[in-house]
Amino acid sequence: MAKLNLKFGDSVLKEVTLAQTPATIGRLPDNTLQIDNLAVSGHHAKVSWEEGHYVVEDLGSLNGTYVNNKRVEKATLLHGDQVLIGKHVVEFKNEGSLALGATTAAKAGPATPKLENTILLDTKKAQEMIAEKAMAASAASGPLGVGRPMAMAAAAAIPKERIGMLSVLEGRTDHDKYILTGKMTMIGKSEMASIKLKGFFAPQSAALISKRENKYFIAPAEKRAKLKINGEKVEGQRELNGGDVIEVASMKAAFSFQD
Repeated sequence: MAKLNLKFGDSVLKEVTLAQTPATIGRLPDNTLQIDNLAVSGHHAKVSWEEGHYVVEDLGSLNGTYVNNKRVEKATLLHGDQVLIGKHVVEFKNEGSLALGATTAAKAGPATPKLENTILLDTKKAQEMIAEKAMAASAASGPLGVGRPMAMAAAAAIPKERIGMLSVLEGRTDHDKYILTGKMTMIGKSEMASIKLKGFFAPQSAALISKRENKYFIAPAEKRAKLKINGEKVEGQRELNGGDVIEVASMKAAFSFQD
């Protein structure tokens, strides 16, 4: 299965699974892989499946697209290639093609993400797919069929996706509120950070917020980084609950869930 990994050092900040449809990369939120940085154009580049392999194509960006430090307009992607978008590195991974062989991968085409891969599949899309299957089973069984109540129960059991939000109470940041839609959110001064701290003494990487199974977790990015939740010092990973007050570096922010 082919993937695009947005990386900072050895850490993967965002991960996108590729399929038959093109994946766009850019600063605007309608992109498949959003990189919120001024060095990145609104719609910077796209990755698509063409004639048995993946290619990356620049979309007329201001700062250009580079593959392994070479500027390209369009180029074939190989496993491990490093695509430079602005100041961000997007790594192309296609381990499946190495295991099956290039010929097999070309014939079979890119693998479509399975519903079971909940970490890589968008939760909203998964909910829609499950609901559609439940509705189809209900319709097939008829108004008096046994399958109808079971399908309705399956649809009702789908958990609602919860989206976290940080509201800045104190400290200098680039925004007052942040919607935590990504799998990994970095807090710090670094260009790779989604929540950017300002100030000369602000750390490059202060904390990391991860989303797993509809829950949010926070941990210090480094051992020396200072992190508190509700006034209590946190050294390891901690789950976030609505109403928690986070203190990291010079920033204080309240965590909540969108309605």
